Amino acid sequence: MTNVLIVGATSAIAQEVAKHFARAGDRLFLVGRNEEKLNAVADDLRVRGAETVATFLMDVNDLERHEPMIEEAERTLGPLDVVLIAHGVLPDQKAAEQDVRLALDTFHTNATSVIALLTPLANRFEQRGRGTIAVISSVAGDRGRQSNYVYGSAKAAVSAFTSGLRNRLHRAGVQVITVKPGMVDTPMTAHMRKGPLFASPEKVGKDIYNAILKGKDVVYTPWYWALIMWLIVHIPESLFKRLKL
Repeated sequence: MTNVLIVGATSAIAQEVAKHFARAGDRLFLVGRNEEKLNAVADDLRVRGAETVATFLMDVNDLERHEPMIEEAERTLGPLDVVLIAHGVLPDQKAAEQDVRLALDTFHTNATSVIALLTPLANRFEQRGRGTIAVISSVAGDRGRQSNYVYGSAKAAVSAFTSGLRNRLHRAGVQVITVKPGMVDTPMTAHMRKGPLFASPEKVGKDIYNAILKGKDVVYTPWYWALIMWLIVHIPESLFKRLKL
């Protein structure tokens, strides 16, 4: 039986990952900021077979609540085996270009709060010498592009931080997984025109669950985003700056 903490548990992707743990009869501690949605997700996971489902209301930007939340999760479940950090916001890029506060708030939610969560979690897992930490970053963090560089810069910070954490914790027996989804058909992208590159949250959730079971390091989901981003990253800057990406 696996003790699983999921932060951002009401997101479409996190829900799909949680369903796999529930079917396996695992124990779940769900964190979110919307009580009604959180309770609905918890009820669904109980029906699907989870051994235990507990909830905790928290805005991830309230950094002082992080430690009490982790302590409550371990009081409820016992020592954590798996953590999935899945929260985030997708701002309007044009609005963020004009509004400093929006740009900084986006970075705070998508990067600073993630780093603040990872630091105490990493210390606990390192001390125990086991466990898996999976963090949802994004392909947008691989290279800044004019269409989403405010969002992408925060995800770049998350990818770099988890890379360093993975390097640090490997010898301690702790697995750190950086998850890089491409475009996913979720409420967060409801305003975007859907094309052939969009994936379902079910597909992405299954990929994340399998990556946790297999102990992967970096996961592009769906797989073809690894090739797409390799090409984008290797475009010479002299050409890249002229492209509308």
